[in-house]
Amino acid sequence: MPEHPPNSQDPETKHARIEALARVRALLHQLGCSDEEIDRAVEDDVIDLLVVDRTLVPTGQRMTQAEVAARTEVPLEVTKRFWRALGFLDVGDAEPAFTEMDIEAVHIFQSMVAMGLVDLDTAVQMARVIGSSMARIAEAEAAPGSTPILVGTGDSIIDADEFAKQAGTSIPAMGRLLEYVWRRHLQVATRRAMLHRTRGPDEGLRPVMAVGFADMVGFTMLSQHLGDVELAAVVARFEELAHDTVVALGGRVVKMIGDEVMFVVPTANGAAQIGLSLAEAYAGDDLLSDVRVALAIGPVLVKDGDFYGPVVNLASRLVNVAHPGTVLISDEFRDALDAEGTTEIDTRPLRTRNLKDLGRVQMWKLLRAGTEPGADSRRTMRWERLGEVLRELDELRERGEQLRPGGDGSAVESNGDGSGIESNGDESIVEPGGGDAVGPQDERPVERGDRAPT
Repeated sequence: MPEHPPNSQDPETKHARIEALARVRALLHQLGCSDEEIDRAVEDDVIDLLVVDRTLVPTGQRMTQAEVAARTEVPLEVTKRFWRALGFLDVGDAEPAFTEMDIEAVHIFQSMVAMGLVDLDTAVQMARVIGSSMARIAEAEAAPGSTPILVGTGDSIIDADEFAKQAGTSIPAMGRLLEYVWRRHLQVATRRAMLHRTRGPDEGLRPVMAVGFADMVGFTMLSQHLGDVELAAVVARFEELAHDTVVALGGRVVKMIGDEVMFVVPTANGAAQIGLSLAEAYAGDDLLSDVRVALAIGPVLVKDGDFYGPVVNLASRLVNVAHPGTVLISDEFRDALDAEGTTEIDTRPLRTRNLKDLGRVQMWKLLRAGTEPGADSRRTMRWERLGEVLRELDELRERGEQLRPGGDGSAVESNGDGSGIESNGDESIVEPGGGDAVGPQDERPVERGDRAPT
């Protein structure tokens, strides 16, 4: 039986591999593996995979999915549905891939339904949420450089030995940490849900929340020019700033969507403080570009830890037309700021815009009280350069229209700010380059309490 691949090795390396294999073999014996199974894994150069399998999913009687269904008295189609909801791949009908651990999981699933805690569909949906969340955590743990469990030397015996050394303590510790974090978050979520329900059944299902999006400018172009290490550093820094800023000011990060963060806050003033702080934090960061931020407020549908509805759609659409470093808010959001008696924040009206699927929308720019337009020289210079580029694009577009014979009836309507919207008679379509973005040139001075001209 070969104890190592047939490549040339120095004596010290050979000795280290022999000792490592002895330790791995002893561990696998404890986990129920036979010598034949271990020898075959060494021969196939997959001994590290065998250690991972047996450490994370203990051995014992192996069963097919039909046998799991028979032992738990849960219909086969239901067990398959539960398995898929957790995010696991289908296995062959004759493949003995299941253990007592899977039996226990099905029993828990079964008992939740039997006790009337949830119905079948709700239990499956909960399994889907759990599976998706756990899959992301597992992927993060297994990523190179994120944990000492995965050394990645390329030698299956050395890697198996290193994994075995770390897994005995790190895996149970991670399990305890996950339970701790889950209990803490469950405490907060349950208290929040109970408070909403005390205000009535409708408020519990569709609470009024401020929803915000912050989108990093130029990320797509940046990702084309950075290596993996540099891009990972940018993403990590973006997420760190977003999480720290939102949570420190009383908000909750709902999800990260690539170069965008979605967050919710119970009050308009809290959301406004977060939005302005995010714009300031990214503007002052040497590694990252500016962000555009948008805020809206109103009833939202809460489902599986996410938020849905017209308010979410409005905030998402607004962020797409914001200029870098600016915070846009909806008309309703400004009304909410007035109702909360906010004094340390100013708003400036912007002209109405035709947002996709939403029609004409009045929007406002959010500023800290006393902020003068153009006070940020860094951002002003950026917009001057961008304005020049947009004007050149408009000139080229106009020349192209003049040279094009006939035409299809479309025309370019000037916005007065160096950008253009191509009108085809039904709705506005933003030209390439973000020409419909809302910037300093769109502002009109306004006193608090005044309404925006439409």
